[in-house]
Amino acid sequence: MLSKRPVRAGISLKGEDVVEVLNRLIAQRGTPRSIRVDKGIEFTSVVLDQWAYWNKVTLDFTRPGKPTDNATIESLGSRLRRECLNEHWFLSVADAQEKLDASRIDYNENRPHSSLGNLTPEEYANLADCRLDRAQPEASLCLAG
Repeated sequence: MLSKRPVRAGISLKGEDVVEVLNRLIAQRGTPRSIRVDKGIEFTSVVLDQWAYWNKVTLDFTRPGKPTDNATIESLGSRLRRECLNEHWFLSVADAQEKLDASRIDYNENRPHSSLGNLTPEEYANLADCRLDRAQPEASLCLAG
């Protein structure tokens, strides 16, 4: 969840919404070589396909019914659902976005993760940025609908 707002609240998200979020992410972290996505309608849209083509990003689709193809995002989605979505009533899309942002800040800035050597994701990303020595990383993103 490490970004200023990669989780976007909405009633029904479209490919255009995904492209908007991806543009913000690449402005912060650089362009990935590939993005792993499921076959949700927002990820199979023409607009996302065109965006990927123009940005030279490979869309790597998971196999239907195989959540283990994208275990990291499935785990994150499960945690987000358990710790945020199931814990709150949302009065509006704006209220949902506020609560999602608070959850993201807590997850990224306050909670150490054992998989990251007991660093927060923010600390880990900053450490990785220092090690890159200005080189573009071989990056990829994993997304699920």
